[in-house]
Amino acid sequence: MESYAPEKIRNVALLGHFNAGKTTLAEVMAFRSGAITRLGSVDEGTSVSDYDPSEISRHTGINLAMLPLEWKGFKVNLLDTPGYADFFGEVTASLRVSDAAAIAVGASTSVEVGTEQVWARARELGLPAMLIITKMDRENADFSKCMEGIRAKLSPRCVAIQMPIGAESSFAGYVDLVTLRAYLPEGEADVPAELKDAAVALRESLIEAIVEADDALMNKYLEGTALTTEEVATALRLATARGIAMPVVVSSAAKGIGVEAVLDTMCACLPSPVVRQAAASQPEPSDAGPLVALVFKTTADPFTGKVSYFRVYSGEVASNSQVLNVNKGATERIGQLFLPLGKQQLTVTKVSAGDIGAIAKLSVTGTGDTLGAKDQPALSGIAFPRATYSMSVQPETKGDLDKMSTILPRMQEEDPTLLLKRDADTGEMLITGLGDTHLEVVKDKMSRKFGVKVVLSTPSVPYKETITVATKAEYKHKKQTGGHGQYGHVMLELQPLPKGGGFEFEVKTVGGSIPNNFIPSVEKGVNEARHEGVLAGFPLVDVKVILYDGSFHPVDSSDIAFKIAAAQALKKGLREGQPVLQEPIMDLTIRVPEGMTGDVISDLNTKRGRVFGMNPEHGYNVITAQAPYAELLRYAIDLRSMLQGRADFDMVFSHFEEVPAHLSQRIVARQAEKAE
Repeated sequence: MESYAPEKIRNVALLGHFNAGKTTLAEVMAFRSGAITRLGSVDEGTSVSDYDPSEISRHTGINLAMLPLEWKGFKVNLLDTPGYADFFGEVTASLRVSDAAAIAVGASTSVEVGTEQVWARARELGLPAMLIITKMDRENADFSKCMEGIRAKLSPRCVAIQMPIGAESSFAGYVDLVTLRAYLPEGEADVPAELKDAAVALRESLIEAIVEADDALMNKYLEGTALTTEEVATALRLATARGIAMPVVVSSAAKGIGVEAVLDTMCACLPSPVVRQAAASQPEPSDAGPLVALVFKTTADPFTGKVSYFRVYSGEVASNSQVLNVNKGATERIGQLFLPLGKQQLTVTKVSAGDIGAIAKLSVTGTGDTLGAKDQPALSGIAFPRATYSMSVQPETKGDLDKMSTILPRMQEEDPTLLLKRDADTGEMLITGLGDTHLEVVKDKMSRKFGVKVVLSTPSVPYKETITVATKAEYKHKKQTGGHGQYGHVMLELQPLPKGGGFEFEVKTVGGSIPNNFIPSVEKGVNEARHEGVLAGFPLVDVKVILYDGSFHPVDSSDIAFKIAAAQALKKGLREGQPVLQEPIMDLTIRVPEGMTGDVISDLNTKRGRVFGMNPEHGYNVITAQAPYAELLRYAIDLRSMLQGRADFDMVFSHFEEVPAHLSQRIVARQAEKAE
């Protein structure tokens, strides 16, 4: 594939709700443009975008797929993204390097939750956008109703530039509202008489929406002078690039109707890297400029190794060269460059300004890193969505433990929305993602790509134990054997500390009741024993232990004897200190649509939550609350199910609180069963 001037490149993120028809549309676009020679199918697992085995088995996109398409002298880098919320990280990456968004909306379903989410993200980034009403051939397809939903839920600035001819099984083509010509499978034609009035009215609405992009055209329109087709097309291009209007087109990928017009609209209306980079105050896309490129996606493969996808903003990257990783200050060797077309690799000698490419086996470069010239500042990285759903991960067999520890970081490098952490209290390795499906896909990939089978389970709650009253306890470890005996006598005082006080050990012995050389053994015994409380075996917190007396034997005393005596004295004191269980309490910040606030608060009440306040924010309420961690293990799933994915939340540890008595009894009983 030849290089294209930046003016002739269109970097477009193809977005939409799950099952909106994005991938099927992308498949037909690739076929019509000549990028592929055989038309595949999502249902049959043969589409060029959904080539990963996890995608084929689930019949849905999981990974961002790049399709470089050549169309009438333009190059369209189409970034086909997943529609499922668990893989929104791929959407985020695509939007970071795209100059525009193309959002698919089903003709029979109109605007769904996923549509609203990708629309909001594209608007946050200020990206120009177009909308594609898909599946016009399906049952219940309704253009007018779909447009109403688009304008009501997304923006009144969304304007139709096409209207359908027929609907459902009778969908036969469309009217181009810019030229007022009909396009049918048999060719271009006059607008059918029965559609003429509606088409003229829609064209008037279109012109009214776009003329404000050009003062001269605005004046001409207000004077009542008819605009030429060329003037309308110019105004539409300017209005789209400036976000004044978002053109809406119609299509049926299954029938192959409107697909070429989608490509035409992308090339004619969506901005090039030259226009977009100027508007976003980014470097001018010139091959002669200093190199500035951003790595926006990384894949891990056991055979080809690491593959890095990048967009060039300035300069060019050539095969068999060297570049500087600006973020890490390290030089990277560039081997053979290629353009990904699904799983295919189209080799190229260079990737020029404004274009997107890929390279294998970079050594230190990760997602979000900038490749550039010396002294070149790094570009801003990628703000991926927060991972909120955690599970414990462990290998199916002990022999895979080392392999799992090696592979998990590679999975995290491939997917920045994954978080890995070992819980210091429970000892579990926790993997955190965007949802249960997300983590199941990670599990499948580890098995399929690297041969490591893991088990995912609900994380353990890191309960703690403490005492509620001060107490004293002593223990004398005395044992006589054939030779030297064992003797250690320890007297401890236990005092409860305020919440968050941790654990303290203090020595107040006098008169050499315990020789100084045995004091460390006493402390060691106490410290080891405090990790296993007397109620349910949970660690001890918020307790101060004072060694105030004891005794020794000049011959039989030893380090081990005092260590044992200290541990037993601590356990005895804990039993007498009216021990209780404590549970972690989490701070919650929940962002929820105003009309759904009551549902969230009601649900929090069932989770022993406490709501502290609400603040309105652009049609949402931001709820601040606290709830026990034990009630929040599936909160990411519960919240998504309850509000169809319209809310999000943050959760951070706050403090420990005493577990209610009736729940404490259940936890103690459950731990006793496990120990049997």
